[in-house]
Amino acid sequence: PMSFMEACAKRYGEIFTIRLEKNSPPLVIVSNPQAQQQILTNDTKELEAPGEMNEEFESLLGKHSVITISGAEHQRQRQLLMPPFHGERMRNYSQVITDVTEQVISQYQIGKPFNIRSATQAITLRVIMQAVFGLYEGPRAEKLQHFLGDLLEKASSRLSVALLYFPALQRDFGPINFWGKQKRLQQEADELIYQEIRERREKADSSRTDILSLLMAARDEAGQPMTDEELRDELVTLLVAGHETTATALAWALYWIHKIPSVRQKLIQELGSLGDNPDPNIIFKLPYLNAVCSETLRIYPVGILTFPRVVKTPLLLGGYELEPGTVLLGSIYLTHQREDIYPEPKQFKPERFLERQFSAYEYLPFGGGARRCIGLAFAQLELKLALVKILSSRELELVNKGEVRPKRRGLVTGPDRPIEMVVTSQRQVKSPILQTTTV
Repeated sequence: PMSFMEACAKRYGEIFTIRLEKNSPPLVIVSNPQAQQQILTNDTKELEAPGEMNEEFESLLGKHSVITISGAEHQRQRQLLMPPFHGERMRNYSQVITDVTEQVISQYQIGKPFNIRSATQAITLRVIMQAVFGLYEGPRAEKLQHFLGDLLEKASSRLSVALLYFPALQRDFGPINFWGKQKRLQQEADELIYQEIRERREKADSSRTDILSLLMAARDEAGQPMTDEELRDELVTLLVAGHETTATALAWALYWIHKIPSVRQKLIQELGSLGDNPDPNIIFKLPYLNAVCSETLRIYPVGILTFPRVVKTPLLLGGYELEPGTVLLGSIYLTHQREDIYPEPKQFKPERFLERQFSAYEYLPFGGGARRCIGLAFAQLELKLALVKILSSRELELVNKGEVRPKRRGLVTGPDRPIEMVVTSQRQVKSPILQTTTV
């Protein structure tokens, strides 16, 4: 899709229309920042982001996911989901992220090549198991991690995405009953999730700080809690939205850091100033680390499109009159590739984020408006803390210095080939990060 969108932009400009199928509605693709601003600031007024346009994800995420619902129901769920991802709550997850990263990276032996994306996937899945589900060890934790890891790996394949977008394929085809196997795997994971929810309700513990416990304690404006089904759907949504995405971004970051020696040298130099017991709040605000993470999410954004918006009343956008019912999609990828905003956009240059500030409509790796990613602060914290832990405790090298290109992998933009790395030596491991931050 990246090369296709670039070809369309080159031929038709910064606003163009495509039709994916003969009988499907036309889609207006936008990469103009002023148009993006108009769309995202008029969210819920002249435009709406209907959950039914994401209904292809319902079979995976459920009917109550913040992604598949809209209107007042969507607003209620967002309000219930927001508190665990902001302010004081964030510091509870810093030590989990650091400890899990060390546990995973310590498994790789010096001189033995490994796929860095496999390592980053292990990190993000285990972080979710502990920070979101509150499961650290035990038979249920192990079984659920196994089922969810398997489910997510299968869900990111091209076939799985095709099954989501084309419901006619969601049936038994005899020996190649891929859909049936996928659903059974999902049912087994669901049984474990519901067991955990039931036990938590029976043995309420107000001292727990994992996201499941916080969501169970949350109440809406009417004083009502989430139902078991709503909890299940939001947990799976957080898993799907926060696992593959952050794992892929972390893998890309490690690739670029070790691909360009000057980037690695500057970053190691900045990390050297941290000293022992670095506060996660200081890590989160490190200028060059932030620039590296920002450029990673710019050059190959993990999500290449915003959620669709539908025009409610006649709208003038970029000189075009759009009728009600017109579907709009912001192209995050094309916006991030604009030469007028990002000179030499194909080059990885963290310095561009030190030289100027970009608006929320020029740089939008987490989308925007009413459907902006709810876990963006958590994702940024995890990306930065995991990078610091890896880089401050291990010397890594790329096995193959050749270029890696972006390629669609399920619902995210992943590398087109495995990124193999090797641990060449261990650094002196610093003391554990203190849990004294507010992000």
